[in-house]
Amino acid sequence: MIYAKTEAGQQAFKDRSLLTPRQRSAFILFDGKRSLPQVLEATAGLGVTSTELVQLVELGFLAPSQQSVEEAAAVTAHAAALVTRQEASDAGNDRYKKAYPLAAQLTGALGLRGFRLNLAVEGAADVEALLALFPKIKEAVGPGKCRELEQALKG
Repeated sequence: MIYAKTEAGQQAFKDRSLLTPRQRSAFILFDGKRSLPQVLEATAGLGVTSTELVQLVELGFLAPSQQSVEEAAAVTAHAAALVTRQEASDAGNDRYKKAYPLAAQLTGALGLRGFRLNLAVEGAADVEALLALFPKIKEAVGPGKCRELEQALKG
């Protein structure tokens, strides 16, 4: 998901007392173009954690950018397809290739309400991890919207 600074976030940045130095470093990078994983990667050397970034969203300092959720999900799905294509071509990875974009799209559409679940999906490295997250996804979006994802996970 791609996030951008809010007015409240800009004010907190100017105030200097509301953000930790690590959060300030990460906050600067949220320009509405970089994805959450890109910011985490860029600030990895500083020890910035996803929990600290979740706090920025929960405080209202960051919000999803104007870019549509579908577009962000398509970018994520494309990157995941490239990675999984290189790793292997067994049945589990085939299911993963089908299920990951669906799970990312479903959780990405939840916005801030599903931020942590979306992070968990982005961190899922295999079909077993997605299977473990499926009950939470189903609870968040409803069984009707999860049918295609359930079929992809079953193979």
